[in-house]
Amino acid sequence: MPALRSDAARSRARILEVARRHDPGALRLNDVAREAGVGVGTVYRHFPTTHALVEALTRDTLERLRVLVREAVAEPSPETAITNLLHAALDLQLEEGGLQPVLLSAEDEDDDVRAAKQEIGTGFEQVLVRAQAAGVVRRDLSTQQVEHLVCGMEHAVRLGAASDRGPYLEILLAGLRPD
Repeated sequence: MPALRSDAARSRARILEVARRHDPGALRLNDVAREAGVGVGTVYRHFPTTHALVEALTRDTLERLRVLVREAVAEPSPETAITNLLHAALDLQLEEGGLQPVLLSAEDEDDDVRAAKQEIGTGFEQVLVRAQAAGVVRRDLSTQQVEHLVCGMEHAVRLGAASDRGPYLEILLAGLRPD
């Protein structure tokens, strides 16, 4: 991406600042433009879709998840790797409401986001397959099924209390174990 002019960089930063105050699932580009004090065209030049804006908002969190996946892949214990990764993934999804839609989206606006998701997905699959081979996780579960379970845990915690996180995660981990 070419370097932005200073006024364009300020507009982009202001748009992101305003968008961070909103629920990522309820973002409306016209509303963000009005609140940011910029024209709608300016918002669309930087972020052609709402999804592109949500991707930009989650970029740092996505990078943190990428690092956590790398650590899980390098972890010698398959049980520790899968447990730590699921804990961290749930925490990041609870912290950053836009992460789940970005992770689950089949269409990415940004090449860096696409590359990060590819690495995260490949690494998560490696961790899961290793845990399955070690007898820590049921062999009949796919990576996508486990990802969806973590997304479900995020939704369940958001519906209840923050203190529900621990019991829900214990239930998830128990359900992943072979009989």
